[in-house]
Amino acid sequence: MTLVLAWNNVRTNRMGFAASFTAVVLAVMLVGGSGLVVAGAATRDESNGVMGLLVLSAVVSGFVSVFVVAGMLSLHVLRQRRNWALLRSVGMTPRQVSRLITAEALVVAMLASAAGCVLAVPYAVMMAAFMRMTGLAPGGVPVKVTAGPFIVALVVGLAVTLLAARIAARKAVGVGPLEVLRDSAAQRRLLPWTRAVTGAAALAGGTVLLWLVSQVKPKDAAPTALGATMVLCVAASALGPVALRGMGWLLGAVAARLDPGAGMLARSSLVTQPRRAMSAASPVMLTVALACTFLFAVATTDAAAGVTRTGPAVWVAPMLVGSAVVYTVISVLNATAMTMAERTGEIRLLRTVGTKPRQLARAVCWETLIVTGVGTLLGTSIAAASLTTLGKAATGEPWFAYSLPQYVGLVLVCTVSGLAGGLAATRRARRGALLPD
Repeated sequence: MTLVLAWNNVRTNRMGFAASFTAVVLAVMLVGGSGLVVAGAATRDESNGVMGLLVLSAVVSGFVSVFVVAGMLSLHVLRQRRNWALLRSVGMTPRQVSRLITAEALVVAMLASAAGCVLAVPYAVMMAAFMRMTGLAPGGVPVKVTAGPFIVALVVGLAVTLLAARIAARKAVGVGPLEVLRDSAAQRRLLPWTRAVTGAAALAGGTVLLWLVSQVKPKDAAPTALGATMVLCVAASALGPVALRGMGWLLGAVAARLDPGAGMLARSSLVTQPRRAMSAASPVMLTVALACTFLFAVATTDAAAGVTRTGPAVWVAPMLVGSAVVYTVISVLNATAMTMAERTGEIRLLRTVGTKPRQLARAVCWETLIVTGVGTLLGTSIAAASLTTLGKAATGEPWFAYSLPQYVGLVLVCTVSGLAGGLAATRRARRGALLPD
């Protein structure tokens, strides 16, 4: 009965589940496709030299998939907390609501995993073609459909989706229905103790990995630095609401100075709902931190060894991390759209008291720019810490190679994606009828 109700909910609310479905599809595609490429390269002796890079790229894809899917499912479930409160108010027990949330996640995960497995094969073929074109694997990489990569991808898709849904369900049903349905938007607990413990543990683990960068063998220094970046991203995501409230207030004060009405609205929203804003800032942070660490770590190790890449070889590093970056950029758009869609009621209320659509559009833009700025600063700080330790281990000096055009382009892509998602999600609320459909 619960599974049937979950299926009906997913079928009748396709747009509400679209972002979560997309996240799981791309996650399974990335993990499955990367696994097929690694399995194909393992059958060729001439590909042994690139196996380390391929495995590292697959690990990055797996981490990004877990990070994005968990965040997207949690955000989706928490956005529906009023619906869960209504179900509780008409007699549903917390256990029944939790089972319904898990069943909905299971339906989405099964459908998305099937679609992701289908897309994994052409993705692996495309990756193999790029490897041949760039000279990373001149003899080519055979892509054979084997069960192993698909099993791993299915396990990742289903397990992460269900785990994220269970965790979010406990949060959603842990508050009384009347308390959830209050009009106040202010969050009573900025940092729950579980989140604080997780963040502190990840911060300690990331610090240890940074120290290990200079202690391990030179060939293991770059993977260790990348591992430190991943763990520090988890820490920043968990502890981020504290940083976002402070940084959001400072950047919001600048926005309020430049554009008093719209800037003040943006700052008030960020200070009131820092955890909601951090849900949109986390994909930006992940994109900047991982892409910069991967790309500039290759540049740093090449510079330390006196290697200069020319021709197609220049595209090796961008190719290996490009798919994961595209995935995180899509998650930036999805997360921004989801967080802004939650504010449609607030926007309609502001319109009833005389706020003009142009002012609301500017407020959305200011809020998106501030959130993107906070995510960029956090991601840049994490990447800089990892790259500095890597450069010191390679050359003895706290230095690393970087490309300003690549960095600026990455930030611009995240900013444009966030603005597009925020403006598209609030368009009907800003310009449509004052009453919801």
